[in-house]
Amino acid sequence: MPWKNQGGGPWGSGPKGPWGSGPQPVGPRPPDLEDLLRRGQDRLQQLLPGGYFSGMGIALILIAALVIWGLSGFFRVQSEELGVVLRFGKHVRTVQPGLNYHLPYPIETVLLPKALRVSTISIGMTLIDDPARRGRTMRDVPEESLMLTGDENIVDVDFTVLWRIKPDGVGNFLFNIQNPEGTVKAVAESAMREVVGRNNIQPILTGARTTTEQSVQELMQKTLDKYGSGILVQQVQMQKVDPPAQVIDSFRDVQAARADLERLQNEAQTYANRVIPDARGRASQILQVAEGYKEQAIAEAKGQSARFLKVYDEYKKAPDVTRERIYLETMEKILGHADKLIYDGGPSSQGVVPYLPLSELTTRRAAPAASTSTSTQAPHAQGGSTR
Repeated sequence: MPWKNQGGGPWGSGPKGPWGSGPQPVGPRPPDLEDLLRRGQDRLQQLLPGGYFSGMGIALILIAALVIWGLSGFFRVQSEELGVVLRFGKHVRTVQPGLNYHLPYPIETVLLPKALRVSTISIGMTLIDDPARRGRTMRDVPEESLMLTGDENIVDVDFTVLWRIKPDGVGNFLFNIQNPEGTVKAVAESAMREVVGRNNIQPILTGARTTTEQSVQELMQKTLDKYGSGILVQQVQMQKVDPPAQVIDSFRDVQAARADLERLQNEAQTYANRVIPDARGRASQILQVAEGYKEQAIAEAKGQSARFLKVYDEYKKAPDVTRERIYLETMEKILGHADKLIYDGGPSSQGVVPYLPLSELTTRRAAPAASTSTSTQAPHAQGGSTR
């Protein structure tokens, strides 16, 4: 026979077991759920006249439900968000940050994309957890960063893309693309590979980084607009542009050799810039001197020919006088610088030897014209001649 059916059992009356009495409740008992529901119905019935099953009670309940339903249309848009209001699933308007209202569900609903936040996507590198450093570290992703240049070289390019949603393209962003971050990353990698493939490796590593970034940004924006994505690419930043790690030492040697070549070329160009103008100046000087001598010779020749023609014209008019004059002028030129004078009185001389200051004529060589005039006039006055 069970113990509960025994009249107290061997351990006495009541619900006892072999180890004494059962567990006793501690503190006040918790309220019963059915009891609470019953009390709430009673209070609601007291507030509603005629009970909540009467017409007035049902009307009040419906009005309260409508008020609560209408108030459910209020919503708040945060500072980085834009509210996209949909009416039966169709985009009807976009609201700015702040407190706004839309018709209650299911007539209108609202989506809150972070359209005013600038997002960043990294290509060629990723952040991973590093337990040794107790933080996160950057890891290279070669399958994304290794690219082929136009001169068939391999370059390792890590870059980031800053993008956001266009204020007037929120609807396109929500409904035209399914994975925005994946789409932006794929378009960025494709655009960078195309731009790098059109250029040689040397400009990409040195002075063409800004041009490359602008070209990638323009190509990305063109592609995303063609997709109707509603995404605005704000900036493309190239973080690291290097040859692959396996050949970077050899590439640096090549770069050093190219730098030496450029330095030697610059030195040679500097020497050429110094020597060539000097040589050109000397050549120009020689040409100018030759040109001057040419003009001088031509002018003298023309002058002598003109003088000869004029003398010849005078000679035809008076041959004897002209012949004598030419003779005297010629002898004057010949004997004008001579150190000796010869006087020949001749048979027609009157026996008077004019005084010739020979010593003075010898010492006055600085003034040959005066001595020549004296030496030539004396014989002519006496009717003699000089030889």
